[in-house]
Amino acid sequence: MGCGTGESSIDVARAASAGSVLGVDLSARMLDLARWRSQDAGATNVEFLQADAQVHPFAAEAFDLAVSRFGAMFFNDPAAAFANIGRAVRPGGRLAMLSWQELARNEWLVAIRTALAAGRALPTPPPNAPGPFGLSEPDGVRRILAEAGFAGIEIETVEEPLRFGADAEDAWAFVRTLGIVRGLTGGLDDEIKAHALDALQAVLAEHETAEGVLFGAAAWLISARRTSQQ
Repeated sequence: MGCGTGESSIDVARAASAGSVLGVDLSARMLDLARWRSQDAGATNVEFLQADAQVHPFAAEAFDLAVSRFGAMFFNDPAAAFANIGRAVRPGGRLAMLSWQELARNEWLVAIRTALAAGRALPTPPPNAPGPFGLSEPDGVRRILAEAGFAGIEIETVEEPLRFGADAEDAWAFVRTLGIVRGLTGGLDDEIKAHALDALQAVLAEHETAEGVLFGAAAWLISARRTSQQ
């Protein structure tokens, strides 16, 4: 679900070499890259589909496992989306997802927002709304999944450094392409935008270590088992 350029789909395909994997995403451009990457990796048991996992009519009980790595938190209607996905998972099948914890626990995002604020008071992204914190509240996640027919719901914390690049220059080449950077600088005039981007580059340099440019990050590992069909 939200497979993007296919990295997680290829990883799952390798782990499930006797089975097959379907990667689903809305972006045709990302899926083109995913197909190229899977061919390059020799992953012959994975295919990709341009579709919205929230509403796509998957075959009933067709999958043993549904996976999302930082994708399902963008669902517009999580209750309807997980009900749809649940119908596609066989009884006893599993769900596994990664999603971000709250803003304050994610140094990488706080640092980017602070550097690009440019004197503005940026609103805090709301929890339980489509976006990076759409699945950030465990109680809400448990309720949504239970209503969609999942049980055995477990939510574990994952705290690992987020590596943006080998050094500040490498990290800048990546970070400057992020949607949040484009979004926070899009309405700024040229001079203010230049100062904000300079501030962001300085923050990246401050976080350069022998292991690369590292920031603190906290996510939830969410797992569940499919029970009844809704």
